[in-house]
Formats: sequence, structure tokens, C-alpha cells
Amino acid sequence: MEVGPTCHYTMGGVRVDPETQQSTVPGLFACGEVAGGMHGSNRLGGNSLSDLLVFGKRAGEFAAQFARDHSEHGAIDPADVEQAAAVATAPFERTDGINAFVIHERLQRTMQDYVGIVRNASDLETALDQLQELRRQASQVRVTGNVQFNPGWHLALDLENMLDISEVVTRAAHTRQESRGAHTRDDFPASDPEWGSKNLLVRLRDGQIELEQRPLPEMPDELRKLIEEPSRQANSPQHSTGTES
Repeated sequence: MEVGPTCHYTMGGVRVDPETQQSTVPGLFACGEVAGGMHGSNRLGGNSLSDLLVFGKRAGEFAAQFARDHSEHGAIDPADVEQAAAVATAPFERTDGINAFVIHERLQRTMQDYVGIVRNASDLETALDQLQELRRQASQVRVTGNVQFNPGWHLALDLENMLDISEVVTRAAHTRQESRGAHTRDDFPASDPEWGSKNLLVRLRDGQIELEQRPLPEMPDELRKLIEEPSRQANSPQHSTGTES
């Protein structure tokens, strides 16, 4: 039996308004672990269900209100539809190219080998180089068969998003030169208070992934006490278990 680590969850996600759960795209709402910002540097076990209940309710209520306030939908340009359809069906038109499953396997291996649980600058830079090569290969992927029930085509359509997310994770991990929560850098093993005061905001502009450092809001004193006091107790000598591993 083969046993190996898998991706359970990651911190971060779609940037949303904390009250309405609306993203920066008008009319697009996100909740649960796809939305970023609530869990900080590591999600506590069991928090995902309460996250869905609380913020799912908010997202549903405000999405319904948005729909009531915007009865007219935006106009769709037929030329945009035709262009999207041409891009989606392009893999069928190629007579030569790489199988989408091969690129998917190479992407999995790259992220497993170089952007795993413990990271360092050299590995992350290797991953970025390999991701660029995989993008080149993905742009020439070839699909056979027809559009009905074609998992190879479905994967070919997903590859661009997979590569985007992989590059976002890798670039963010390379930029954050510290270890915090679920992010571990063996070349920067300590937490940096300066990094603890900001998040990384990622945008796609003109086909390029851009990172921006955004200051975090100041934590209220009553919340800071709740977080810092248990941490001090856990690190005090009287709370040591005395065990070794």
C-alpha cells in the first residue's frame, strides 16, 4: 500500500468583504475555505464547518440582496463568447501536442518535490522555472475524441487554473521569508514580527501574476489577550510535558 501526503487545505483564498463575503468582482461571493483571511496562518481543526455555517449564511443573504438590487444583468458580447469557445476547443484542432494527463502528472511532481511542507528559496525558484516550462507545454496540449464525456478535455481546460494557483502558492511562499503557521521555510525558520503584520494580495493583471504586501488591521486588545495568554501558558515550564522524541 502506497502512503503519501496529500493537500488537505491551504491558508489564503479569494479576498472577500468580512461582512458580506463579496469579492472584489461585483456579484461574486465566496465563503468557506475558498475565502481567505479568517484562519490566519493555520486553520484549527474543526473550524471549517463553523466557517461554512456562519459565512455561508452571510454570503447567501447578501448575494440574494445583491440580486434583488441588480435586476438587470450585464450585456454579453457575442465576440467574447466566440473567442472563449475557440480557446476551449483549440486542443481538438491540433495534430500534435502533449497529453493533458502527462502535464498534470508533471505538475503534481513539481509541487510535491519543491513546494512541499518545508520550503526553501532554491527549491521554490526551481519550481517557478518548471512551472513556466509546464505553461509552455500546456499551451500546446492535444485532445482526441469528442466533447461528450471527455475527461482529457476537461483536464486540458483545468490546466491553466491549476498552473495559476501553483504559481501563486510558490511565489507567495518565496516572498514570505519567515516560518509561520503552516508555512515553513528551513532557510528562514523563525517567525518575523514584520511579516506577521501583513498579508500578501495576489492579482492577475495582463496575464501576469502580481504580489502586493497589504498591512493587516490592528488587532483589538481584547482579542490579542485571548490569543497571547494561552500561548504564554503553553510555553511556560510548568506546562511542559517532559517527554522527548
